[in-house]
Amino acid sequence: MTQFPPSPPGRSMRVAVVHDWLVVYGGAERVLEHILDLFPQADLFSLIDFVPPDQRHFLRGKSPITSFLQKVPGARRHYRKMLPLMPLAIEQLDLSAYDLVISSHYSVAKGVLTGPGQVHVCYCHSPMRYAWDHYHEYLREMNLQRGPKSWFARWQLHKLRGWDVLSANAVDAFVANSQFVARRIHKYYRRDAQVIWPPIDTALFDLQENKDDVYVCAGRFVPFKRLDLVAEAFAQMPDKRLIIVGDGPEMAKIRGKAGSNCEFTGFLPAAQVRQHLRRAKAFIFPSEEDFGIVPLEAQACGTPVIAYGRGGALETVVGLGQAGDAAPTGLFFETQTADCLVEAVRRFEENQLAFVPAAISEHAGKFGIDTFKRRFAAAVQQAMDEHFARRW
Repeated sequence: MTQFPPSPPGRSMRVAVVHDWLVVYGGAERVLEHILDLFPQADLFSLIDFVPPDQRHFLRGKSPITSFLQKVPGARRHYRKMLPLMPLAIEQLDLSAYDLVISSHYSVAKGVLTGPGQVHVCYCHSPMRYAWDHYHEYLREMNLQRGPKSWFARWQLHKLRGWDVLSANAVDAFVANSQFVARRIHKYYRRDAQVIWPPIDTALFDLQENKDDVYVCAGRFVPFKRLDLVAEAFAQMPDKRLIIVGDGPEMAKIRGKAGSNCEFTGFLPAAQVRQHLRRAKAFIFPSEEDFGIVPLEAQACGTPVIAYGRGGALETVVGLGQAGDAAPTGLFFETQTADCLVEAVRRFEENQLAFVPAAISEHAGKFGIDTFKRRFAAAVQQAMDEHFARRW
């Protein structure tokens, strides 16, 4: 591990890692897992901790210190409804004894209070989407477009935006998970951010050269993932087989749009998901994501990606005809419509020989765990160096 500047004489440097909430093992939690590997001495803080026993491996044996929200009745099921209380709750976590604070942020984690003698490095997965660029979409999805509840939600989100900008001022250094997120950080906080891509464990995703005649899509069944779009598009292509991996509240809606050529697997263990990614003819990625780890996992298996051409996918997928001499690892469709995705599948099949599994897998190797750890350790080192230079 990188050697950081010394803390006050007579004791070792104390490190705190802060994560928004601990509920499932998702993309942000994979990043947290490797941050904890870099700082094994760190104490872990979070608003709540309801991670199931069979998913707690990424906590690296730590018992997270939680906020008062942990004890609120119904918090396990309704924690998202406690958003108005989250800024207050995150500020109650006492980090005054720590020299270095690392926040893993996509909602309120960067709002922890730190003093001038502490260094705060924020790994930002995203500024809170529902308060900024996804604000009106969020109100529509939550059926909060009119009425007293709507105006209460709008008022709370208005207050939250102000707090979000104010709390950004106390962060010493921002690290973004993509150029897309770095631009959003600059837009909303007027702060620059170093880009360090999230890691994927390339050792788990074996290259498979021979693919089955099947397309695969995976994700949570929630509106912004746009899995309904994939089901609708493949219903127009009955000669092509589609497998959708995942579960969620939109299951009934997506099933209603799917044809008989679409197979739903429900939630699957990671090993079974990897097997589907290995065998897929192509992986379909229809959403606008801040980064998107699963498309890279598919590419690590040598599987090309058909992606919506917005967000983090533009940084992880080498588009057909868009990369000069670089080998393509997928192609993009420009609008989130079923017809546009159908056309993208047609272009993919017409150019299928251009996608070489070994080259696709090699491209994914640039996003490995060792690269992430080396670059993130260097970013923290730089923040510590700058802090001590100002201090002395």
